[in-house]
Amino acid sequence: MSTELLAIGLGLFSALTLALANLAVKATNDVLVTRAVLSVSCALIVAPVAFFVPLPTPELWGAIAISVPTHFFYQMSMIRALHRGDLSLVFPVMRGLAPLLVAIGAFIFLSETLSSIAVVGLLISVIAVISFGFLQGNRTAATASVSRAALFWAGMTAVGIMAYNIADARGVRMAEEPLTFIVWLFMLDWIGTLAVAAYARKDRLFDAMRPVMKYGISGGVLSVASYGAALFALSLIEAARVTAIRETAVVFGALLGWLILKEGIGPRRIIASVVLVAGLAMMQLGS
Repeated sequence: MSTELLAIGLGLFSALTLALANLAVKATNDVLVTRAVLSVSCALIVAPVAFFVPLPTPELWGAIAISVPTHFFYQMSMIRALHRGDLSLVFPVMRGLAPLLVAIGAFIFLSETLSSIAVVGLLISVIAVISFGFLQGNRTAATASVSRAALFWAGMTAVGIMAYNIADARGVRMAEEPLTFIVWLFMLDWIGTLAVAAYARKDRLFDAMRPVMKYGISGGVLSVASYGAALFALSLIEAARVTAIRETAVVFGALLGWLILKEGIGPRRIIASVVLVAGLAMMQLGS
């Protein structure tokens, strides 16, 4: 298998597991605590691997020190967006804006460029992904009137996705062994989210954890698989292309909602899926 095909396969696997992880979080009523359980689960899952990979070099510790806050910013923004708005709008907006922002950030910070055809494909895929939030078969007043605060935090989440993709791409490429970066990122990523959950729930934290435990642990397993695959893909091809492939999670999310949660998908969302695939194909052909 060529490096190109391997990276595409990793990106699609990452998209599917990302959608499944969000499905696990969506099944609970306490997004903050579920995310905290998810983050702790990720750390516990990868902890044994730390004994089998080289320790980070001083330079790599510096890269990790940059990546961890970007992940914290992303998680806090996402939690605020999900608390303030309907998932069917804020999730496509936050994930749909990410590829464009990553392309801009990768151009500025990583000196990555895309061809004209790839840029057109990127823009098409971004529009298609965002359209998922607006192409709803059975719109209600609640889904139609999402607050400005929800949209603001969805936008901030997209900025966070851009920031951690750029920071992580730099870190994983800097590491002699990419797994070292991946392991230690997950080992430290839980601290901020759990601290916020502990502060917010205080003496009710453990009681709040019990009903969401199975969802948080399942989401943790899926998140490790998802982002681990994405980080390996980042070491193989351009960050903007990896992010665009990974954002097909919105398509997988719509399909999973239709199959598992019995949500309506409708012909317009099917068309949006086809347009999205066409945009991603243009990115690949233009690279």
